[in-house]
Amino acid sequence: MKTFGLIGYPVGHSYSKEYFTKKFRKLDLKDHSYELFEMEFLNEFPALWLKHRDLHGVNVTVPHKEKVTKYLDSLDTSAIKVGAANVIYKKVGKLIGFNTDYMAFRESLKNWIKNYKGEALILGSGGASKAVQAGLADLNIPYNQVSRSVKGGDYTYDQIKANPLIMERFKLIINTTPLGMFPNNETYPDLPYNKISKGSYFYDLIYNPIQTEFLKFGEKYAAKTKNGMEMLELQAEQSWEIWNS
Repeated sequence: MKTFGLIGYPVGHSYSKEYFTKKFRKLDLKDHSYELFEMEFLNEFPALWLKHRDLHGVNVTVPHKEKVTKYLDSLDTSAIKVGAANVIYKKVGKLIGFNTDYMAFRESLKNWIKNYKGEALILGSGGASKAVQAGLADLNIPYNQVSRSVKGGDYTYDQIKANPLIMERFKLIINTTPLGMFPNNETYPDLPYNKISKGSYFYDLIYNPIQTEFLKFGEKYAAKTKNGMEMLELQAEQSWEIWNS
């Protein structure tokens, strides 16, 4: 049996198990399975591999993408570039970290907006934010970050609310936070949405629900919107390529 899975906390919202179960069925891989391993604390990580000897690889979701790297034997250049890992492959007994989030985000953004020339505003400063930063850097798109604390980014949410005209600078706003993710669908980043520029783009890395409150605000003020489903599928396919390398 070959087992793959997802670690993080929480993981109940994830589409990954359904995605890979369908993929294994389509490829007639009866000896493959994909499981959800809810892991609140990373000190449980080594025991996971001891308990599941048939575990070949895992995806990593919030909140562990950055700190999981210290448990790995080596990092691929993609994980080094981002400073976080969302894919782990056990190869010849060694755990290797990769980052497919950054490549998937970059490609999905290119598919959505051709030759974007403006600035981007990234909401959040965690592992997903770092992947988005790397993707934007590849595309030569300048960006600023918003975080809850001054140390986390260029702006805090309070600073933007105090000076809402900041919003007008950015035509592309990307949510990398878990705000709005199932089951907390009613939450959203606290911003003066009525100050966004006309013709803006709202990209939410969340895909469950399909339309978050963040995206609803974007539509209300005539922004084009995109959720994280394509990014999920792109990174899942890249994960599969890594696990079969």
